[in-house]
Amino acid sequence: MAKDYSKNHIGKERPFPRALIVEGGAMRGVFAAGVLDGFLAEGFNPFDLCLGVSAGAANLAAFLAEMPGRNLKVFTDYSLRPQFISLFRFLKGGHLMDLDWLWDITIKEVRLDLKTIMASGKEFIICLTDVNTGRAVYKRPGMDDLEEALKASSALPILYKGFPRIDNRACVDGGVADPIPIRQALKMGAKKIMVIRSRPKSYFKNEKFSQKILSRQLKNYPALAQAASHRVRRYNESIDLIRKPPTGVWIQEICPPENFKPGRLGKDKKVLLEGYEQGKAAAGGIIREWNSHES
Repeated sequence: MAKDYSKNHIGKERPFPRALIVEGGAMRGVFAAGVLDGFLAEGFNPFDLCLGVSAGAANLAAFLAEMPGRNLKVFTDYSLRPQFISLFRFLKGGHLMDLDWLWDITIKEVRLDLKTIMASGKEFIICLTDVNTGRAVYKRPGMDDLEEALKASSALPILYKGFPRIDNRACVDGGVADPIPIRQALKMGAKKIMVIRSRPKSYFKNEKFSQKILSRQLKNYPALAQAASHRVRRYNESIDLIRKPPTGVWIQEICPPENFKPGRLGKDKKVLLEGYEQGKAAAGGIIREWNSHES
């Protein structure tokens, strides 16, 4: 049975000293896709624990499946088709981002190698948000529910209509409750951690009008609305923790360059390809820095 790390299992599970965390960010995740494809090209995967949120979880899945280029195709082909992002459909009451369509077609045409993921020997955790409690759920998926868990972790409220059910509970985008799950990695015994972000290093979240709209639109789901209202604070606290880790913990923060152009819903293929290449070009230096730091 797949483990659920929603509760702290310290003392019950083995520690995972080397961790890789990948942030979400929708189309901005193309940078992490490039970094991870660069890792695959170098045969680099020293991690015990892989923990992803939203698009970050999907990028990790392709990495663990050893499928370079798979998610680049998702970002620069399937995600740009009108069936996926449609403002007209959204204004008529439908999905802005039709994850059902995206998942159906990619499972049919470029399905993840689930057997390779399961055989990787890595502890793969997908971060979700429980609709009814507003709390983060740290899900270790099995072969039978990995794809649905990935969809749930990417299901941003309002932009995707409905709540996927995982382990008999309604879930949405993990970034609502825990956008960068650094604390969970620490709870699971991580001492050497790499965090791949989807924003330049100078970025901190600010309270935005869109954040207030999101909280208001979720008024029928009070716990989820409350979680959304705290998202900015949690995000910035995670950045502070990354840069001031506990004694005995080393954290390598990987960010896109300041000239990184892709936006959350960006649809410019040239810009997305450039963002991917920026990530892939950075991989060699990232590997050298990791290897130069003794565990």
